[in-house]
Amino acid sequence: MTTTVNQLLNSKDDEIFTVSPETLVIDAIKMMDEKKVGALLVTGKNNDLEGIVSERDYTRKVILKNRSSSKTKVSEIMTSNLKTADPDQSLDECMVIMSHNHIRHLPVVKDGKAVGILSIMDVVKNIISEQEFTIEQLQHYITDTT
Repeated sequence: MTTTVNQLLNSKDDEIFTVSPETLVIDAIKMMDEKKVGALLVTGKNNDLEGIVSERDYTRKVILKNRSSSKTKVSEIMTSNLKTADPDQSLDECMVIMSHNHIRHLPVVKDGKAVGILSIMDVVKNIISEQEFTIEQLQHYITDTT
């Protein structure tokens, strides 16, 4: 039972939250807090994906460098060298991408446009769910054959 990115995205109610590169960091952080997310996609003109900004970017590139949240733009701290997922990829493949690149959020892109975002928590919850299902099936098998 291998779940695809598309299957997981279809089961989530999550909206994609975006900011522009010109957004001030303080406004992006307020949006993350308001929406209860750890990262926002950064989109430019025509909604093209330009990057991602996360709480990690904020702590490492603003707080630790004594920069001003109210004067720094998202474009100055965002990650622009993005790793992305395709909707048809398996979550196992995404987990490998995330772990090898030490990232917690993975934009999902189809035809050059962002269609969703996966968090490491989404992937872990799905793995746990699949394992629980497997255990349940094995328990039924054992019970039925004895």
